[in-house]
Amino acid sequence: MNESQVRIFALLGTVFFGVTLSLRAQSAQGKKVYMVTDMEGVSGIFDTELQCIPYQSPRFEESRKLLTGEINAAVDGLLEGGATEVVIWDGHDSSRTLSALDIHPRARLLTGTPVSPKLELDSSYSALVFIGQHAMAGAEKGIVSHSYSSEGIQNICVNNMPTGEIGARVMLAGTFGIPAIMLSGDAAACREILDLVPQAECAEVKSGVSRTAGYMLPHPAACALIREKARRAIQRLPELKPYKIAGPVEVKVEFTTKGTHGLRQVEGVEQRGERTWVFRGKDIVDAWLKYSSF
Repeated sequence: MNESQVRIFALLGTVFFGVTLSLRAQSAQGKKVYMVTDMEGVSGIFDTELQCIPYQSPRFEESRKLLTGEINAAVDGLLEGGATEVVIWDGHDSSRTLSALDIHPRARLLTGTPVSPKLELDSSYSALVFIGQHAMAGAEKGIVSHSYSSEGIQNICVNNMPTGEIGARVMLAGTFGIPAIMLSGDAAACREILDLVPQAECAEVKSGVSRTAGYMLPHPAACALIREKARRAIQRLPELKPYKIAGPVEVKVEFTTKGTHGLRQVEGVEQRGERTWVFRGKDIVDAWLKYSSF
């Protein structure tokens, strides 16, 4: 072997060693996923009073099982696709829905109240997914659609853009550099996230014909679809970027008459008209914290 060949082999060895270290570093970092869960977006759910009120609705236990099945299917798909950790937030009705008895054995459950308005999110997470998510208040043919409160809030806008729970959490995650990669819910909820993240994976498990009726996938079919979409989403993570909204930010909330109790004008908070309030901040987190503090 001459001197030139020795140099070439030494260079190739250096490149190979560098690539190996890079891959090891990526592997060590892992892919930690935060899962937002709700109930109204689950296949088979179409009526709040009948199905969604913890320990009061006559079909609530059935609804818990449907939701848990969809969550566990998503965890399976995420792990198959390369996720190294999944944290599930019990996001329906003050964290009174999920049980550690039933969730996937390789996931962790975040439950109970209060949690931070930031949902305990931080930059250690690699991705955000939604399971059982409903569309925003007023969404066309959105099954059991609402924004945070089914009675207290009529509309929310962020910098004049109509925003529901999906949008607010996509924006919140974006401030930590976390991309939203996947959602399961009805057709209206899927349209909502795709307006923000066109490349996100969507598991459309039902479609509405009105706010309280729609076409539902059977539970096994819904779970199979969710599992596949979750697997694809985590595999496509490098393609998906965080949704970031530039500051300053104005969150405008139009309440129903039931939703205005306790509000008061302070710095960064202004009343406009009888039922509309504006919350201003340097970024989405700052503005949202002012809103959520009331």
